[in-house]
Amino acid sequence: MTPADILDALTQLFHDVFDDDSIELTPETTANDIDGWDSQAHVTLIVAAEQRFGIRFRTAELESLRNVGHFVQLIGAKLGS
Repeated sequence: MTPADILDALTQLFHDVFDDDSIELTPETTANDIDGWDSQAHVTLIVAAEQRFGIRFRTAELESLRNVGHFVQLIGAKLGS
């Protein structure tokens, strides 16, 4: 799965979690850029990503995330992409 494929899949997850199809993710997108991206939404996104990609994240991995681009890289590493 390419980084672009992962970003596309994450975009759909964000649409579902935030019930907002107008969200357009870029690698630079942060929680500050999306209304409603609070700690509860963050946990929901993590669980949805784990289910969608069939992977598990460690707490230390998640604490280092700074933006969507880092999230894409982490998912790619977990998938061996």
